[in-house]
Amino acid sequence: MTSITIGVVDDHPLFREGVTRSLSEISSFVVIGEGASSDDAAMIASDNRPDIMLLDVSMPGGGLSAISNVLERSPTTKVLMLTVSEEVDTLLDALQRGAMGYVLKGVGSRGLVEAIQTVLGGTRYISPTMSAKVMENSLNGGTSDKSSLTPREREVMDLVAQGLSNKHIGLRLGLQEKTVKHHMTQILSKLGASNRTEAALQWRELH
Repeated sequence: MTSITIGVVDDHPLFREGVTRSLSEISSFVVIGEGASSDDAAMIASDNRPDIMLLDVSMPGGGLSAISNVLERSPTTKVLMLTVSEEVDTLLDALQRGAMGYVLKGVGSRGLVEAIQTVLGGTRYISPTMSAKVMENSLNGGTSDKSSLTPREREVMDLVAQGLSNKHIGLRLGLQEKTVKHHMTQILSKLGASNRTEAALQWRELH
């Protein structure tokens, strides 16, 4: 069985040790690097190129800043935030910077394993509590009128939810990139979303 390599970066030693111990009990998981700061995360990414990097949001250098540092050094690494922050803006910021998942501390080992396996499969993972907050935030901030989307807008949103850029959506649907941008403007207004990441999360919840 191929091992799944993991880096764990958190500035709370006891928590980090607990996570490392729990993951090490899974036969296919191997923790190959531990750290406590954004600089440590970058070093682990450069030296070890782990399959998964677990990052706390609040740590020296900033967990959000660490995302791009990790991905620049190891583009194939999947970043999973493991944090106490339940701020929707923090979640959206993390996803926009390239994180593949957002898990709240307090999750059990089984839940963490599920999150890791989900992002390894190429699908974003958001803690159910946070998914609900994003939905509530979107609904309170706008009209969230899914039914008013045109068939073409629905096609665009299906591809946005898969993580495709406007350029690649255009290529897939045979549209100019500026046309896709126009569709996105209309979609964000109808869904009451402030950005494409929020719209994608909302779209997945509505399906």
